[in-house]
Amino acid sequence: MEWKTDWGLRGRMAFTMFLLFALYVVFVGVLTVYFGDFLFPLIMLGGFSIAQYFFSDKLALRSMGAREVSPEEHPDLHRRIERLSQQADLPKPTVAVADTQVPNAFATGRNKKNATVAVTTGLLRALDDDELDGVLAHELAHVKNRDVMVMTIASFLSTIAFFIVRWGWLFSGDNRQGAPVIVAIVVSILVWIVSFLLIRALSRYREYSADRGAALITGKPGALASALMTIDGRMDRVPKEDLREEAEMNAFFIIPIKSGFVGRIASTHPSTQKRIDRLQELEREMETA
Repeated sequence: MEWKTDWGLRGRMAFTMFLLFALYVVFVGVLTVYFGDFLFPLIMLGGFSIAQYFFSDKLALRSMGAREVSPEEHPDLHRRIERLSQQADLPKPTVAVADTQVPNAFATGRNKKNATVAVTTGLLRALDDDELDGVLAHELAHVKNRDVMVMTIASFLSTIAFFIVRWGWLFSGDNRQGAPVIVAIVVSILVWIVSFLLIRALSRYREYSADRGAALITGKPGALASALMTIDGRMDRVPKEDLREEAEMNAFFIIPIKSGFVGRIASTHPSTQKRIDRLQELEREMETA
């Protein structure tokens, strides 16, 4: 496999992280001006974020009800991921399975050596061999691109702002009814909105990049395109209650869940049809190369 670095993705990740860092420097500065003791809860939140960074894979798996599986439990899945990891020049990630009929997959972990690829039982039942390889390669491309780590860090920052929007008044001391509280909440809302939009824009682009990476790993863009059509079609058959329960993992899924709060207010993915069109165009290019 001739892997080509996606400088467009790297540039967007660097730019997004720079803007988020600058945004939060201003954010902390404003809060410190209005609340002399506000830095302490922010440090506490930062400590929680660091802990979450190191345990993000376990938290993501738990939220999905997924568990690590052994080669004895899922020998075919392990063989596929090991083969595709070798093709992608990656260490074999931890393999996890979630027992749910929602057909989906995601990758998590802070780096290539601490990555996990998780699939649902619904996905394993829905796809044929080539389609499953395409989906697994897509998740491995996320790991190789290091965008899982960037999305995790960016999400931490957004979560801090959201936490202050909801609970910041608890740390305002005697000024709970005064202007500083209003300023803190307004600034936090603005920071959360900007963070939210930046993360969503990065999330949409990284899906295109992972699709291209999967095509390079497997050499079969059409297989991933077929898998996307299959998954998208199967989503309509899943009970709405199940979809709402999983919606908070949208940014990490290969196909977003259109139901639930996150699915309604913003898209974390390009449309499935646009992704399929690009994969089909890539397949034509590879055939004529």
